[in-house]
Amino acid sequence: MNNNQITKLKIGDVTLPNNLILAPMAGVTDLPFRILCKEQGAGLLCMEMISAKAILYKNKNTQSLLAIDEREKPVSLQLFGSDPDIMAQIAKEIEDRPYDILDINMGCPVPKIVNNGEGSALMKNPKLVGEIIEKVSKATKKPVTVKFRKGFDDEHVNAVEIAKIAQESGAAAVAVHGRTREQYYSGKADWDIIRQVKEAVSIPVIGNGDLLTAEDVIAMKEQTNCDGFMIARGAQGNPWIFKQILHYFETGEHLAKPSLEEVANMILRHGKMMIDFKGEYTGVREMRKHAAWYTAGYHNSSKLRVKFNAVESYEDMQRLLEQEIFNKKL
Repeated sequence: MNNNQITKLKIGDVTLPNNLILAPMAGVTDLPFRILCKEQGAGLLCMEMISAKAILYKNKNTQSLLAIDEREKPVSLQLFGSDPDIMAQIAKEIEDRPYDILDINMGCPVPKIVNNGEGSALMKNPKLVGEIIEKVSKATKKPVTVKFRKGFDDEHVNAVEIAKIAQESGAAAVAVHGRTREQYYSGKADWDIIRQVKEAVSIPVIGNGDLLTAEDVIAMKEQTNCDGFMIARGAQGNPWIFKQILHYFETGEHLAKPSLEEVANMILRHGKMMIDFKGEYTGVREMRKHAAWYTAGYHNSSKLRVKFNAVESYEDMQRLLEQEIFNKKL
């Protein structure tokens, strides 16, 4: 494979070292996980989505969501909301924080977000979409990007229209998830809609949906000609995915899947970072889902998962992995 598939990507005045992007995922792309993905070569890290209203009303839980480490850069902060003035006000208020790109969420499918008229519900109101992007773009000097879906449902597939509005309203790039809101994350992502968006606008288009391997990235590039690749579930339990894809493009060879020992060491390191960042109680409990993702597909992983759900401390985690992995039981 030639090595020109992975290229630097310019979004406004920000140049990414490569065009592999960690997608924003609520409850997943917190600071510890982002650092691990950065170490494995991700070109841009996207934070968990943050409510503009929560920042406005000084919600105490929002502060940890806003935390950024210098090691992460470049990093994209994602806001969600449906009031153009509040969105613009918050964009201005947080401008001096050390993120590089401001992203607007117009793709979240979760009912409580959608029922509030936010996330992917905004796709039903193109006029409001334009107002939000225009006001936010004018309020900040940082490049503004927009993430949205194929459409709200199969009867309202309007990603091309939304992309054109985004470009006209000042967006520096768009990310398109090839599923409708109705589909959530099920079924197959429609990459053809990404191709249509790419042909309709001149700003960079980032493709999202079903990117799990280097071959998927090649296939998306060939089918859509998009400029960047946003990896979501493919990174869950596999921060190595960025390194694997980059290695393949540089050498044409596949990196071996990490050994169980490597996986266990990563779980322990991730767990330690989570505890340092969130405290032991929350850190350990949030590691349970990560441990399930890390070990999925390995021999006896379902038994390990059950045991991991009972761990209460870092020492428990260490002891369990010693017994089950380092002593070669798995």
